[in-house]
Amino acid sequence: MRAMILNSLTDLGRSSEPLVMTSIPDPVPADNEVLVKVSACGVCHTELDEIEGRTPPPHFPVIPGHQVIGKVSVAGKNIKGLKTGDRVGVAWIFSSCGKCRFCLGGQENLCPDFKATGRDANGGYAEYMTVSEAYTYKIPEIFTDSQAAPLLCAGAVGYRSVKLTGLQDGQNIGLTGFGASGHLVLQIIKYKYPGVKIFIFARSENERAFALELGASWAGDSTDYVPEQLDSIIDTTPVWKSVVEALKNLKPGGRLVINAIRKEENDKDYLLNIDYSRHLWMEKEIKSVANVTRNDVREFLEIASEIPVIPEVQEYKLEDANIALAELKKRKIRGAKVLVI
Repeated sequence: MRAMILNSLTDLGRSSEPLVMTSIPDPVPADNEVLVKVSACGVCHTELDEIEGRTPPPHFPVIPGHQVIGKVSVAGKNIKGLKTGDRVGVAWIFSSCGKCRFCLGGQENLCPDFKATGRDANGGYAEYMTVSEAYTYKIPEIFTDSQAAPLLCAGAVGYRSVKLTGLQDGQNIGLTGFGASGHLVLQIIKYKYPGVKIFIFARSENERAFALELGASWAGDSTDYVPEQLDSIIDTTPVWKSVVEALKNLKPGGRLVINAIRKEENDKDYLLNIDYSRHLWMEKEIKSVANVTRNDVREFLEIASEIPVIPEVQEYKLEDANIALAELKKRKIRGAKVLVI
């Protein structure tokens, strides 16, 4: 099969081709696994973090990609719920131990043995991949393959972020950054909380205009003050500046949820600009989002199909994965980027 492989950490500021197209043997599923013929795979900012070394290091060589859509090609002998031809998705959570207090308590995203698709196991930047039946998801028919792919991470983790804000109808919420996750989160909020006002912080005029098209109440730069203070804010950017700037717009007792697996280290000095009385006092909170659970993915796919949430996508060929990653690095974003295999 053809696969785009990452062989080592790479500085994307110096190299525009971190992945190498390679021909390797098709993987063989274990008894509890299925072989998935991949049709689409979303391109996520987390891939940039993996490539540049901000996450725990991958097991090289590795095939990235954790927003995978495809059809079951071969089912292991112990598979009971899937059959050949079923369309399935694979998300960021590749596996967890199933035995620790986090797994038993519904917080498998915090499992110390959490394994990530495309980092700790080969992912979807390839023609085939294997995965345990327990970590696959049936995909609603309303979505095309390309539309479904970003729902598995940008959508599901965004959904988890909304839950962690404690948002209630009639409140004000801010979204900092308006890429793949932001444009899906906005649609979730408008559906579940029709009385909520949504305020968007984005650097790009195009992103701000896109947010207003989707129904945002206000859109401005991350350094702006909003006309009304916010009960909660979800940050989806890779930088610290947006976190500091967001805090000044929170109401007393407000919560900032950071939906980013890592922040870029080159602007960490911005944290020195935090002024306690202006940014944090009055019981403001900062909470991070760690990974995603299978239940988050299942719940979100159901809600997304009801609304329906239809992602805006830009499609790329598998061999053009490096181009998609370079554009993501340069923040040339409108909606989500998807590889079509």
